[in-house]
Amino acid sequence: MLYHLDFQVEYPDNMSQQELFAIWSEEAETAVQAKQAGIIVDLWKCVGTRRVIAIVDVPSPDTLDQILLDLPIIKKNGQKVQVEVTPLRKYEDFAADIKARLDHRE
Repeated sequence: MLYHLDFQVEYPDNMSQQELFAIWSEEAETAVQAKQAGIIVDLWKCVGTRRVIAIVDVPSPDTLDQILLDLPIIKKNGQKVQVEVTPLRKYEDFAADIKARLDHRE
């Protein structure tokens, strides 16, 4: 199942930028490995922000939840990371469904 993940990363006032970079570096390593494993379909860092967008392919919502809870950035800075999750449907499947519904009415 495909999901669109939109991460917004903040950090506490008592954390330095260098400390955040250390966590983010570990997170980046994990993300690249997940991309090589095919879990992450694609991944983007939004320029000039602490925002990351990912498309992931996992078998179930439970699996996605487990993966998110194990991310280094969630484990070490989770209270300051917002993740918006949107389930995705392949457009080709949607188009076929619409066509079938249209054909069925005629």
